[in-house]
Amino acid sequence: MSIAKKLAHQAEAVKGGAKRAAGRGTGSRRLQAEGRGDQVKGNIKQAGAKIKDAFKR
Repeated sequence: MSIAKKLAHQAEAVKGGAKRAAGRGTGSRRLQAEGRGDQVKGNIKQAGAKIKDAFKR
């Protein structure tokens, strides 16, 4: 998997964490949920990339 894709997945997870923190700070449950969803999606994509890389070797 390319470095750019790996960075994009990691950025998505970080963006989700920031959204989640902003939601906690403002008390917005919707923003917290969106942030958690983005964070999980980024983490899943990272895990998938690691699995792909493991099978390539």
